[in-house]
Amino acid sequence: MQQTLNTQLLIIGGGPGGYVAAIRAGQLGISTILVEGQSLGGTCLNIGCIPSKALIHVAEQFHQTRHHSQGSALGIEVAAPTLNIGKSVEWKDGIVDRLTTGVAALLKKNKVQVIQGWARVIDGKTVEIEGADTRIQCEHLLLATGSKSVNLPMLPIGGPIISSTEALAPKTLPKRLTVVGGGYIGLELGIAYRKLGVEVSVVEAQERILPAYDGELTQPVLDSVKQLGIKLYLKHSVLGFDAASSSLQVREPNGDTLNLATDQVLVAVGRKPNTQGWNLESLNLDMNGAAIKIDHRCQTSMRNVWAIGDLSGEPMLAHRAMAQGEMVAELIAGKHREFNPAAIPAVCFTDPELVVVGKTPDEARAAGLDCIVSSFPFAANGRAMTLESKNGFVRVVARSDNHLIVGWQAVGVGVSELSTAFGQSLEMGARLEDIGGTIHAHPTLGEAVQEAALRALGHALHL
Repeated sequence: MQQTLNTQLLIIGGGPGGYVAAIRAGQLGISTILVEGQSLGGTCLNIGCIPSKALIHVAEQFHQTRHHSQGSALGIEVAAPTLNIGKSVEWKDGIVDRLTTGVAALLKKNKVQVIQGWARVIDGKTVEIEGADTRIQCEHLLLATGSKSVNLPMLPIGGPIISSTEALAPKTLPKRLTVVGGGYIGLELGIAYRKLGVEVSVVEAQERILPAYDGELTQPVLDSVKQLGIKLYLKHSVLGFDAASSSLQVREPNGDTLNLATDQVLVAVGRKPNTQGWNLESLNLDMNGAAIKIDHRCQTSMRNVWAIGDLSGEPMLAHRAMAQGEMVAELIAGKHREFNPAAIPAVCFTDPELVVVGKTPDEARAAGLDCIVSSFPFAANGRAMTLESKNGFVRVVARSDNHLIVGWQAVGVGVSELSTAFGQSLEMGARLEDIGGTIHAHPTLGEAVQEAALRALGHALHL
């Protein structure tokens, strides 16, 4: 006999957006059921953000140890290191397990009922769990199914053709890896594999790596990629893979075909909203391209049906989904909220790291703003020197008339940690004088933030 459950809020998807919405709803006393077909934490926690950063850390430590074994200016002398990739993956999995266990504990603490299974939408207030005699009736339905990797028809995943999921859990390392896609996912993993000792090539259809960002900002990353010995094939398009010769066939800019010998091919050409396989079409919601169309409160075109995170389109970032999930829970609780952030930080964990918050110089010009653009190089920053990194800079974009800051960008070692300061300055409506007049701790990378503002005002101190 079929079991019917009733709840005020039903959430489909236990990724960053879904589980944060559930926790906040629980805190607010909203009866909540969360349905997740795989592991709590979604793509980000299990096969994305967290494991990729763990692997990047392993790669950096191994790379530095190899560097020291070949003679180090720091006076560190070590024998040639070896890598046990199995132990590395085990360590990475341990971090993921601790975090997913923590999410489960938080949901339980806040009295959220978690149902393991695949949801199938019946209508805007009814969902069934596939393979179980369970039907759930709800007052509010929150869709948080995330996104999935874009596949290429000529490179079906399997065997030597892998996605980021397989790349983050290698049993052995290939001698040669070819990455298809020069965006942030492909470059983060490509650089990590190179630092682990793999011969890496990157195939990108555009004329630049990280084509979503401007050339000045990505130049230090390009310099690092070349220094690491990663081979770049820009303006090359993929034709297919020949298993017999273990080679990737690509079309050169002049139209000729080039065969790249490789042991594995990592397909990293982006992600798309996960709208298939759970009967979403039955709701007949308004769409925005491949994503669900939402308003400034994350409401869909159907009353009391909400959508958050990657399912609602760009920017596909975990922290956006989290903020949206928290907001929806508060709206259901009767609070007045809307999703209108001044900026959402975007971070590439390449080497060096890259951060964009707010408007770039090109975006400011496109918006008709007359702006001051100023940057301060890490080559003049003492902390960067002590970290053996002098590449990169902090850049500020501010209105010429009132010095209101509209954007920050940075590229350099550890600049991901500056993203919070950038975001806060935009949310607080800071002006150049506010940042320039704030005492920044010495020696820190953050001093470059102050110096960029001071330079925009015409009086940088250390340049």
